[in-house]
Amino acid sequence: MAEATNDQVQIVPGPLQIAMPVVFTICFGWAMWRMPAFLMVFSEPGPTVDALARRYATAGVLDWAALAGVFVFAVLGVMTVRRAPMEWEDWGVFDRISVFIGRITMLLIATLVCVMVYEVVLRYVFEKPTLWANEMSLWMAGFIFILSGLYAMQQRSHIRIFLLYDMLPKALQRTCDVISTSLIVTFAFFLFWGGYGESRDKFLRWETFGTAFDPPIPATLKPMVLIVVTLVAVQAVANLIRDWNKEPVIHSAADDIDQDEIDRLRKQVGGE
Repeated sequence: MAEATNDQVQIVPGPLQIAMPVVFTICFGWAMWRMPAFLMVFSEPGPTVDALARRYATAGVLDWAALAGVFVFAVLGVMTVRRAPMEWEDWGVFDRISVFIGRITMLLIATLVCVMVYEVVLRYVFEKPTLWANEMSLWMAGFIFILSGLYAMQQRSHIRIFLLYDMLPKALQRTCDVISTSLIVTFAFFLFWGGYGESRDKFLRWETFGTAFDPPIPATLKPMVLIVVTLVAVQAVANLIRDWNKEPVIHSAADDIDQDEIDRLRKQVGGE
């Protein structure tokens, strides 16, 4: 896995870095909403399929185009993603996947804020609340909560206690890293093992939330938990491999200071 080069650092995102997460999210959201139409194609006839057919009808050209777009724009997004100055400097192939998912998560946060503001204005200004905004907010918040863990793992920004770790020699630090990574992988394995059956059943019957808007929150979030936890375990292993030969780092409060941002602010103040 090649290391990041200077041309991979982008202070202001270019058109591709903005467009890829946006187009991917649109295709993914459409494909998720129309997923029952795809499930009917691969399912045997029965009461469940008949119920889905009455509600969602069959998949059309636009539906299949959105599903294909999920894979196409995922590949293009991973290939074109660029590192921001404050992000982790050492990149590999799998890190690109995690960072692209992080970009999608950032977009979902902005979308979630827009949905909540829209609902507040309609509810308290026009007294015409929607039937969908609350459940849509819960749905997106679930995805944000799950996906952000993968990005946090890639950036090494999850909660870690360095008080004793920094005092250990490099050999013992490596031992601690191996133990912590092994625990993460073990947790992911047993979570997948224990939750696969329930997640599969909820997805195949497209279990919904049971409200007026009735979004498929259980059908989508349950499998997503297993997928993302597995990706977090893979990212933890990738971090262990890439950080194996790095020199020990002594952590302090100064680590939270973004020197690049401070330099840019100084230039702006000085230019004015």
